[in-house]
Amino acid sequence: MQSRLDRNPLADWWWTVDRLMFVLVVLLMVTGIVLGLAGSPPVADRLGLPTFHFVIRQAINLAPAFVVMMIASFLTPRAVRRTALAVFLIGMVLVVVALLFGQEVKGARRWVSFGGLAIQPSEFVKPAFIILVAWAFSEGGRRKDVPGNFLGFVLLFATIGPLVLQPDIGQTMLIAMAWSGIVFLSGLHIFWVFWLGGIGAAGLAAAYKFLPHVRDRIDRFSNPEAGDTFQVDNAKQSFVEGGWFGKGPGEGTIKRILPDSHTDFVFAVTAEEFGVIACLVLLSVFTIVVLRGLYLARRNDDPFCRLAAAGLVILFGIQAAINMAVNVHLIPAKGMTLPFISYGGSSLISLGLAMGFLLAVTRRRPRADYVDRFRAEQDE
Repeated sequence: MQSRLDRNPLADWWWTVDRLMFVLVVLLMVTGIVLGLAGSPPVADRLGLPTFHFVIRQAINLAPAFVVMMIASFLTPRAVRRTALAVFLIGMVLVVVALLFGQEVKGARRWVSFGGLAIQPSEFVKPAFIILVAWAFSEGGRRKDVPGNFLGFVLLFATIGPLVLQPDIGQTMLIAMAWSGIVFLSGLHIFWVFWLGGIGAAGLAAAYKFLPHVRDRIDRFSNPEAGDTFQVDNAKQSFVEGGWFGKGPGEGTIKRILPDSHTDFVFAVTAEEFGVIACLVLLSVFTIVVLRGLYLARRNDDPFCRLAAAGLVILFGIQAAINMAVNVHLIPAKGMTLPFISYGGSSLISLGLAMGFLLAVTRRRPRADYVDRFRAEQDE
């Protein structure tokens, strides 16, 4: 345990970082390994891989995710902005590379391969995008000579344009909703919120008309007889089979026929083996992370840190909500990972970056007026 009197960087970090947020994120990381032990072995067996292949890969990916989170959490707000800018530019270049040269998987080009290592660039674009948008709107509200609001809108369309072309409607909607939250919190006129809602509705209608896989998923959701609902039906059955307290670790049977039991439907596996109570506990952890993040954002005096923190937890919360809602058939099926729980290297590391940014912008720092007063006193 670090003493308050210690002035080394680690001690400063420990006494200024939000320790509750840090502990909750680490708890989710560890929980992801435990639930991976429940959901991934059947998938590995079906693919002819070692039983714990995905669990081992998840643990291996967890190491750089944790390191990235820790490094990012030490950054100053200025360093967060600079890092986000670099990540965003590199990520968008790779998104375009994936669009032009990436291998097509299920009708979409979202992945870039380097020496056998597959990366989904859009995952890394998300947290960087939130930081840049928060920066743009905070500067626009603080300085009249900076067209921050205009830049915020340009960033949105420049980001979602290539994603729509991949196509990746899920990530596009996630980014647009998080952006809307920042717009609302930045104090822009309510007109822009309604305008954005209209644009979103028009975009969804266009996706339904021109993208067959989007149309199929919406049709199957509204009318189960319109197509195959195998995964969703079995996911719902997992909650019925598990009951309140579950069948016990390793005793689930439905996971053996769920193709995505280690990714999109790990929440359903949790329900069958550990019960609805465990699902509610997991839901509570996600809820506390979001509420804690919004609380820290609200009490922050710096406009950039306030918008960045709010945007990051909104992004985190919406992604978790989409995954869990799909598992209980509240919304149409969408391939969205459950943060830190679902298997996925790009997703895990990008979430580590996002949570590192969140810990960085919510660290307790001296108020600017106190710092100026202290410096003035030292100069006298």
